[in-house]
Amino acid sequence: MWITTTKPISIYRRFLEIVTPRICAMCGHRLSASELVLCNTCNLHLPRTGFSANACRNEMARLFWGQIPVERAAALFFYERHAQVANLIHQLKYKDHPEVGVLMGRLVATEFAKDHFFNGLDGIVPVPISSERLSHRGYNQSMEIAKGVSAVTGLPIFADVLCRETFADTQTAHNRWARMENVAHSFKLTNGEPIAGKHLLVIDDVVTTGATVLACAKQLVKAGNVKISVLTLGCTKR
Repeated sequence: MWITTTKPISIYRRFLEIVTPRICAMCGHRLSASELVLCNTCNLHLPRTGFSANACRNEMARLFWGQIPVERAAALFFYERHAQVANLIHQLKYKDHPEVGVLMGRLVATEFAKDHFFNGLDGIVPVPISSERLSHRGYNQSMEIAKGVSAVTGLPIFADVLCRETFADTQTAHNRWARMENVAHSFKLTNGEPIAGKHLLVIDDVVTTGATVLACAKQLVKAGNVKISVLTLGCTKR
């Protein structure tokens, strides 16, 4: 799926493109009027993982083996902090571009649907962020991705069943075990009734150690008879 639009381009839109040109979230080059978020070249060269084709047994799924009963797990692309693909996540999280999350959510949902990744799922739980960070950023990047996935799959979003209780330190500065300890008690199940007995898709932007998703999942399963699957835009190579 190319991130493009097939709708007619209005004269007003073309004028805006001249006055305030949009740029590719990865390479920074100007987008054409029909391209959205990524230029076609960056989309073509996105380092896709292919995990959705084997969502039960892949590098990302192994992060959770023996810790929580994950049904399936997949990321769209391999994430590297200093590679060009990191610009995409940076634009989403730190440059006030929530639309990157929505459109990338639509992309990943369209691609993963071909591998029947969403079969049997009952709803989506985006990884919550703290109220402090939400106030500062203005949006939750995982929620924006979830909106895009929901738009394609029709899955409902359970936005108020989980909250982040503490403002943990950024995860980029810790090793795996320190990260797990850092977020282990940061989440709380606030309303388990709507999700009891359901198969939930936990959505985050990037998985590194899996600590954040693991902490969320351990709270969600407290609702009773809950199954967990995981979807992210990026994951680091093991």
